[in-house]
Amino acid sequence: MMILIGLLFLFIFLGIPVAFSVGASSIIYILLDPTLSETTAVQRLVAGVNSFTFLAIPFFIFAGNLMNNGGITRRIFEFAAVCVAHVRGGLAHVNVASSVIFAGMSGAAVADAGGLGASTIKAMRDKGYGERVSIGVTAASSIIGPIIPPSMAIIVYAIASSESIERLFAAGIIPGLLMALSLMIVIYFFSDRLKCPSEKRASRKALLLAFGRAVPSLMAPVIILGGIFTGIFSPTESAAIACSYAIILSVIYKDFSFTSFKTSLKESVITSVQVLVIVASANLFAWIMTSKEVPQTLAQTILSSTDNFLLILLALNILLLVVGLFIETVAAINLLVPILLPVMVNGFGMDPVQLGIIVVLNLIIGTLTPPFGTVLFVLSSVSNTPVEKVTKYTATFLPPLLLVLLFVNLIPGLTLWLPEFFFGK
Repeated sequence: MMILIGLLFLFIFLGIPVAFSVGASSIIYILLDPTLSETTAVQRLVAGVNSFTFLAIPFFIFAGNLMNNGGITRRIFEFAAVCVAHVRGGLAHVNVASSVIFAGMSGAAVADAGGLGASTIKAMRDKGYGERVSIGVTAASSIIGPIIPPSMAIIVYAIASSESIERLFAAGIIPGLLMALSLMIVIYFFSDRLKCPSEKRASRKALLLAFGRAVPSLMAPVIILGGIFTGIFSPTESAAIACSYAIILSVIYKDFSFTSFKTSLKESVITSVQVLVIVASANLFAWIMTSKEVPQTLAQTILSSTDNFLLILLALNILLLVVGLFIETVAAINLLVPILLPVMVNGFGMDPVQLGIIVVLNLIIGTLTPPFGTVLFVLSSVSNTPVEKVTKYTATFLPPLLLVLLFVNLIPGLTLWLPEFFFGK
């Protein structure tokens, strides 16, 4: 197994994309090991993406791009601005509130950062906000998207762990709202140090006008999540409905054009292919690990070394945070879940739903950290700011997110109460 792990890190170190690094190291190892069947390996590679549930991923990516290019995110931002811009911290609060609303429509941090982030950063700069708060808050709030449903990362975890997507979606709501609340608290109490200009309270007329313009957009998360939790449609079907609704809204808002449609479609295809190649390669990698009984060996080693659950929990989070520094979220989930699940669930009795939110939250925080933080690179592009500075600005807002991560680890009810409320124990 050292050959497999060594090849993986060698390829990543050489700058080869993670999807190809995982796939290439797996194929080379299979060719070198006569006990592994090449035919079975090909079947596992295809089986990794041969799932109806995976259709939700390209559909939600497409929905997010349609909303970014169809004027929907702009109206969400305008509505959030008239609601909370007057609170101490001004547009920084608007930034977070917009991310929460957008999270209910597209569960990808990159979509939030690239689409909504471009609008929020420009608006905050125009109002005189400093780079630290305009870029830092945008980066930190963008990772709320993959926690609040629908979430691409949670869908991947559900498939890798054979858990209910609906229960996992419900489990992410409270942690996602706590992330937003923690960021707003930091903004409120440090607004002077962050140099946040004061904003005037919007008039009742302006509030009603903005609400009227945003009502169709605000209905999107209600329709998507309401349909899922009431059982009207499945998460996969909700993704297709989100795309249809985004197209209808773009037509209603008169922001629809075939050019923007083609742009959204092209961006979605590229992103979806990248994700699914990673999933297929990671599934092959995980099959090799399982064939060599690595998860079982690791579980026995850990269980024999300590029975202190808090130490195990600490080690789990450190491992996930470190992995998140170097490996893309989808790939990391597919690589680690087959190993971690038997250790934490069978060995220590942790609920797999709570484990899912812990895994996703840790790895999503990794998108805000160098050297491979995807959100950092996206914001660097949309804000025309060097990645080094984006990283520095974002670091200011990492502590409240890590505090929420601590609560999610220590208080199971934060993730388990809503799933039990909607779907029973």
